[in-house]
Amino acid sequence: MDNLILCHVAAVTRRYSSYNCLTSWDSYDKIPRVRVEYYVNENTFKERLQLYFIKNQRSSLRIRIADLIFKLLACVLYILRVITDTNPTYATCYSCMISNKSEFLASAELTEEEFQENPIINWEAILWVNRPTVLWAVQLILALVSLTEAVLLTYLGYKGNIWQQILSFHFILELITTIPFALTILWPPLRNLFIPIFLNCWLAKRSLENMFNDLHRAMQKSQSALSQQLTILSATLLCLVFTSVCGIQHFQRAGHRHLNLFQSTYYVVVTFSTVGYGDFVPDIWPSQLYMVIMICVALIVLPTQFEQLAFTWMERQKLGGSYSSHRAQSEKHVVVCSTTLHADTIMDFLNEFYAHPLLQDYYVVLLSPMELDTTMRMILQVPIWAQRVIYIQGSCLKDGDLARARMNEAEACFILAARNYADKTAADEHTILRSWAVKDFAPNVPQYVQIFRPEHKLHVKFAEHVVCEDEFKYALLANNCTCPGASTLVTLLLHTSRGQEGQQSPEEWHRLYGKCSGNEIYHIVLGDSRFFGEYENKSFTYASFHSHRKYGVALVGVRPAELPEFYEDTILLNPGPRHIMKKDDTCYYMSITKEENSAFVVNQNQQQQNLEANTQKETTTIPTTANENPTSVIISESKQNFKDTTVTSTDATYTSAATTTTGAIIPINASLAMNLCATSGPSFHSGLGNTLGIGMVTSTTTSNHLDVPQAGNPNLLSPDILNQRRGSRRPSILPVPDMFTSSSFSITGNEDGDEGDESDDEVEDDVPWRSPSEKIA
Repeated sequence: MDNLILCHVAAVTRRYSSYNCLTSWDSYDKIPRVRVEYYVNENTFKERLQLYFIKNQRSSLRIRIADLIFKLLACVLYILRVITDTNPTYATCYSCMISNKSEFLASAELTEEEFQENPIINWEAILWVNRPTVLWAVQLILALVSLTEAVLLTYLGYKGNIWQQILSFHFILELITTIPFALTILWPPLRNLFIPIFLNCWLAKRSLENMFNDLHRAMQKSQSALSQQLTILSATLLCLVFTSVCGIQHFQRAGHRHLNLFQSTYYVVVTFSTVGYGDFVPDIWPSQLYMVIMICVALIVLPTQFEQLAFTWMERQKLGGSYSSHRAQSEKHVVVCSTTLHADTIMDFLNEFYAHPLLQDYYVVLLSPMELDTTMRMILQVPIWAQRVIYIQGSCLKDGDLARARMNEAEACFILAARNYADKTAADEHTILRSWAVKDFAPNVPQYVQIFRPEHKLHVKFAEHVVCEDEFKYALLANNCTCPGASTLVTLLLHTSRGQEGQQSPEEWHRLYGKCSGNEIYHIVLGDSRFFGEYENKSFTYASFHSHRKYGVALVGVRPAELPEFYEDTILLNPGPRHIMKKDDTCYYMSITKEENSAFVVNQNQQQQNLEANTQKETTTIPTTANENPTSVIISESKQNFKDTTVTSTDATYTSAATTTTGAIIPINASLAMNLCATSGPSFHSGLGNTLGIGMVTSTTTSNHLDVPQAGNPNLLSPDILNQRRGSRRPSILPVPDMFTSSSFSITGNEDGDEGDESDDEVEDDVPWRSPSEKIA
């Protein structure tokens, strides 16, 4: 239908007779061409010259560069003329006779005081110089070119006030350095006339300033204002020194103390630095007057330049500068984009970011449109942050600011939520726009975005990770309802702390809470761990209980090395007493710091006290079932399994389910008890059971979750065991008693020893419990 309409329009208008419809344009070359001529307003000759010399950016830049080269070349030729002019005493005009110099030569025999009272100055040495013909020709050509350019630019820049153009400082300098050379064409004796060509250095400085402006326009590159001001200040200092050096060297030609360029430079530098050694002193008043004038000029020009530089530096301090490209290539950095810079927010981010050991060498670039307040300035001046945190004032919506932060070369970009908005939706919209801008500028840089509303996560799904504050907050509150304290636990685990908070408080619970708030979750392979290495082939509950009693660490989860396919990348949280710890299992535990950063210190005093206590123990006897005499077994606590408790079993009676065996009473003295207690690792309880089991054939054992696992333990991951465990209840490890039994003794919470393997909490808890492995199965 659309093709028919287009064909009908073409037929009516008759303008496309060669093409009946658009579909007939089967190739790009067959589309008819229309020549369009663009007319400009610069029709006159002056307007065309203005377009080329001033308005056109690239042509104007070329002219500025050529003018700079001409001025610098003129200064070089002046230095060359000074080097070749070795006998200034007999200087005179071109093709002129040398005047009588006898009086001047006789004054050289006078003392310094006599010469100062009646100075004789060789004025011809000041007025005339020895200039070779070739050098004169080159300087003449440069002078004519510079004069033509200066007059032309003055004419093109005329806007109604011609005297303002003529009486400008730089135009007068152009006339002084070029008109005398034009006069030498009319009168040849003027070829040796002294012309202050060294003043071209000031014209070169002006061309350099104009070139910066044209360079920014033509190349679309913004140079640092501070570096530009430093360049101009350096050029001003160089012009002052060069002008003073050439001037004092030329005026000293008329005296008896001739100075070369090096000596003149030394004298000028020593004079401007207010040192004044006095080894070189001008001996005639024209030289002395010239130096007074140059010092006055320096006192007028330099403060103005320093003021501009200081102002630019202060403005740059507010903007924060930029991240150098050299540092971006050699160092790693991340960019943090934030609308507001609150001290608490930034400090939390920095503390959490640098808490990871692998991020210590990273630089953090803060990109924000807001200026630093006093608090943030003080924070960034702290040595720990001053060397690693760089502030840049700018917006993520501007490509120039992203380029200053070297976003393309960043390792990651963190976009924090805009908290200065009362409307959370508006804040998320601002965050999304910033994320899109960063994605467009640096598509390969991973983004970590923080937003408020869950429904806005869709707009930043390309980000590496999105943290939704409301979603996370409400999830914590919901879990806190089902498990009280979950929000506090997660908050403390996520917040980096050294456990030093509240240690000066008189309240004990303040100190305990502050100390425990420093716990974080770490992981280590059981075979490489000193915390859990001794619990190989023990149950998870046994390892968790004893490692907490011994080292103060909390084993909360484990990832077995060998798992079925449906257990891939699964961490078992508190899998219960039936999980047997293997050497290749990865243990997840809570501690103040990771095991690699821990120091193990053995308390020698406590060991000595335990040794003395063990020597005072009574002889231990074990009754047989035939005698049925109640006897207590007293075993001192092992340093490798417990801290401060002594384990006692009273009224321990050993019976057999099928047979009864008689035996003799075996005395166990204190040394035997100490040897049993010194046994460490997995062999402790099994060795104890074997030692105490002399004369026994079979014993009845209680199934307690702290028992040493037997050799015949079934595979917990087999389908049969999983089906058997579906109706089981979760064992509790909270009310852990101080007394325990192994294959020959059991844990008892009272003197009767009839508690069994269930605590009071387990008896009251009738809700069946399913382990994480069962839920997955």
